[in-house]
Amino acid sequence: MAFGLIALIAGAASALMFASIVSGALISLVLFYLAPLPLMVASIGWGPLCASLGGIAAAVGLGALFGLPYCIAFAVTVALPAWWLGHLVLLSRRVGPVAPEAATEPPAEPELEWYPVGRILLWIAGFAVLTTIAALLTLGTDAETIIGTLRRGLMRLLRATDPQTSGEAGQFVDALVRIAPAAATIVAMMTLTLNLWLSAKVTATSGRLRRPWPDMMTAELPPMTLVALCIAVAFCFTGGLLAIVAQITTAALMMGYALTGFAVLHTLTLALKSRTFWLGSTYAVVVVFGWPVLAMVILGLADAVFGFRERFLRSRQPPPLPTS
Repeated sequence: MAFGLIALIAGAASALMFASIVSGALISLVLFYLAPLPLMVASIGWGPLCASLGGIAAAVGLGALFGLPYCIAFAVTVALPAWWLGHLVLLSRRVGPVAPEAATEPPAEPELEWYPVGRILLWIAGFAVLTTIAALLTLGTDAETIIGTLRRGLMRLLRATDPQTSGEAGQFVDALVRIAPAAATIVAMMTLTLNLWLSAKVTATSGRLRRPWPDMMTAELPPMTLVALCIAVAFCFTGGLLAIVAQITTAALMMGYALTGFAVLHTLTLALKSRTFWLGSTYAVVVVFGWPVLAMVILGLADAVFGFRERFLRSRQPPPLPTS
């Protein structure tokens, strides 16, 4: 009974936060981006089944109140990522030798290997790509229609704020339309990452987190991610809908490498006495200006190619003791 009640409460909270965007208030935008949080807390704290029940109930409720498009949008952008990412956080397997059946001593606690943080980051990038493409396909099924719809919407917004919009504004809008899909992907990925981190912190604080807190400095993307990024960058120059999809994929993977770049920075600054100052300054500069995140992307890519963290940690290890 309590399990079902928790699922319904989490689903109702998530649905209300998702539907708050209809009000048009500024605070509703924050609630909209935090909509996966209640379901993620339910998934990590009480299991993926709890999140799936709450997500289904919330999607059905939104569909009954606002129509099928809201139901599908909630299921794809909120319920599905919350359920699956919560499942991955709790995913583990046994490692080490298996005790013999005839052992007289009581079996020791099995050693578990938890799902790597880097692979969870890759799944977050995949969900960011999925939700952005799904949103764009609601505008049209080809590149010309999507770009035209985005341009008309932005021009309408500019004219509503400034009726004396000139031709220079049209060029500005054209530039915005070109970067809008990649920007939407970055926002989707950062909000999903933030929601997952917050939900893990909430469950850890409440004592419901069933896995040890991972060492974020060891987070790294799988090696084939670099190959996928190179392929996506190549398809960015093809044109049409394929190029838009490639740009979205490139933006998501580059943000993944930016997050691993921060992990590299945390590792390489371990020996600094003023480590807190430098890390705090870096985060502040990235948050305020935005574009310095490219340095983190480069650092993450360089670590993937040259293994900076591994070399640094190996150099900090004490020399082996003499054998004689």
